[in-house]
Amino acid sequence: MGHGHETHIEQENYQFKGKAKTISLALLVIGLVFSIIGIINIPKDNHHHETESTHVEASHDDKTKHEVANHHKSDFNIHGVDVAHSNEQIYPIEQEHAKPWYTRVYMNLLINGYFLLLIAVCGLFFFALQFIANAGWATAILRIPQAMSTILPIGAIVVIAVFFLDGHNIYHWVHYEHLHLEKGQPGFDPILADKSWFLNSKLAYIFLISIPLVWFLFGKYLRGLSYQEDTEGGNTETGLRFFKKSIRYSAAFTLFFGFTVSILSWIVTMSADAHWYSTIFSIYNFATGWVSAIAIITLFVLYLKRNGYLEIVTDEHIHDLGKFMFAFSIFWTYLWVSQFLLIWYANIPEESVYYYKRWEMPFKINWFLNLGLNFLIPFLVLMTRNNKRNPQILTFVALSILVGHWNDIYLMLIPGTIDKQTGIGFLEIGMPLFFAGLFIYWVLSALSKKGLIPVKHPYIQESANHDVGV
Repeated sequence: MGHGHETHIEQENYQFKGKAKTISLALLVIGLVFSIIGIINIPKDNHHHETESTHVEASHDDKTKHEVANHHKSDFNIHGVDVAHSNEQIYPIEQEHAKPWYTRVYMNLLINGYFLLLIAVCGLFFFALQFIANAGWATAILRIPQAMSTILPIGAIVVIAVFFLDGHNIYHWVHYEHLHLEKGQPGFDPILADKSWFLNSKLAYIFLISIPLVWFLFGKYLRGLSYQEDTEGGNTETGLRFFKKSIRYSAAFTLFFGFTVSILSWIVTMSADAHWYSTIFSIYNFATGWVSAIAIITLFVLYLKRNGYLEIVTDEHIHDLGKFMFAFSIFWTYLWVSQFLLIWYANIPEESVYYYKRWEMPFKINWFLNLGLNFLIPFLVLMTRNNKRNPQILTFVALSILVGHWNDIYLMLIPGTIDKQTGIGFLEIGMPLFFAGLFIYWVLSALSKKGLIPVKHPYIQESANHDVGV
């Protein structure tokens, strides 16, 4: 246990009112208005081809292949096939799968719903990690990631609803699955056929429903143990039973989370480019959610401190959160560079097409923003000790990280799904604002329902004295 002096700790109860409630509701309203304007402004003159059979036949027309190759001024088509030297069947993007106007709306819902889901489950992972690591420093702020995890069902419902309502337009493999093509038939895709054991709607629904459900149940149980500890816990053998149970269930959750976050990322994001894959894509998705969750925890800690709460949280805790943002921004960049450099150096067409599409305008701007917002700003700004302890600077960096990783998920999904003419408009600005308002309102409401401090946690004194065992 702790080596510091005994600190008197009183429970704090957060009151959700005033400016915080006004800002969250304002974001909801502004986001909704912007989203409606964006939906109204989407051109409605793009339609599906008259029949799927016509579409499939057109996709194999030699003249169409030639025109598409010339249009891109490249030897590569949408799947990275070398048009000049390959015998593989060609599936040009213009003929592959025409998308209706409303797919752009569903795509924005998917981006924000998935980002919300990632942040919520990574908040739960942060909470569980403190138990299995036997860490004490973060005990004073554990109620924040607990509250973040309560919004997990909303993100899951949005993702499932989008897949159900427009999955056949968003994911080419879902559309292809419904064609029921056999080998030798026009339009048969050997790559998607080989992946159909995993990329099929039935299995996707099983994973999309069951994985978040199990995450939610773990979160509910772990939160319940924490709240029970407030009234029945303590450093007696009887009181420690909640703490010991939390360690066991946190370990079980972490093991389950490690496998299932990979599966979910393969279905939701990587399969948007169904012919492409990366062996580190799942850990890359985790890094995106993890550093975003840390940034949000930091913002909530700073907000609560500014309003007179979390008295036992000191500059040392703030410094630790700054170090986490700094370190895991570098971790994300390591994965980003590892994936990019290996594909760039190998220059294998079916791999490099992923970046080829993302280097076309307007996505090229997003690609460089990704590096600037998610690495350069956190790395350069948080390099010094003083900046890691400065609330204003930490707020700026945390917001940079959140905007940057929303952009990161945008780049994961949009180029493989929507026509390259799509840019950032009212819809792409309004929907994140709406989800941000919803998230703030939801989490602060959850924080107001329980005590802010886990007063009977066995490591609360260590946290209050910032005793890290050295």
